[in-house]
Amino acid sequence: MNQVFKGPAPLILNISKGIESGTLLRMSEVIREEAHYPFRGIVTVSGPSHAEEVIKNQPTVLVAASKDENLSEEVQLLLMGDRLRVYRSNDIVGVELGGSLKNVIAIAAGISDGVGFGDNAKAALIVRGAHEIMKLGLAMGARPETFSGLTGMGDLIVTCISRHSRNRHVGEELGKGKTLEDILKSMKMVAEGIITTQSVIKLSETYGIDMPVSQAVYQVMFDHADPLKIVNDLMNRDPKSESLILEI
Repeated sequence: MNQVFKGPAPLILNISKGIESGTLLRMSEVIREEAHYPFRGIVTVSGPSHAEEVIKNQPTVLVAASKDENLSEEVQLLLMGDRLRVYRSNDIVGVELGGSLKNVIAIAAGISDGVGFGDNAKAALIVRGAHEIMKLGLAMGARPETFSGLTGMGDLIVTCISRHSRNRHVGEELGKGKTLEDILKSMKMVAEGIITTQSVIKLSETYGIDMPVSQAVYQVMFDHADPLKIVNDLMNRDPKSESLILEI
């Protein structure tokens, strides 16, 4: 990458989603560490945007995020079109976490599909998963409203329900009893949620955040736990109130 930019300092546009294994860095943080050349800044573009629909010129709405709102506005105006609307945000932490952590919950939604559960179960997973994402996000410095927007709830919903979702597909195959190893052998594309699940568990331990849905996904994928037993464990946790006011 350092060989590419030899002219004026570029503006870097990040469309990657994930948490780097080991370092637990967000993608813009990874880029900042690895880009050993002058650049004006980094703008992350994220939101509910399956490539299969974007390439067909179907209406899509995204968010351009940067700590420097002048840079996010520059990208916003550059990308806007008849079928692509772009909002801007200065909460790059929340935008990147929403785009990354939703893949873990999408795997959970896929497991639910794979074992034959219905819409009730998936709705509960999406909402409680969103709660987990927000709890961790707030602990890491994100703003709560970001997680109810396009890069939070919007991206979470599309990834949990879409037939295009690679992460949901991985979960569905797990729910049907296949091993992660066999699923990966049959896939031609990357499901980012697999590595992100490992990173999320480490982050939850670092920040002291209870994330039972994410923990359940980890157990099914890496501990070979029985999905039905894990569901029973989730359903039989201690009774509590539905707290939507987050206490960190």
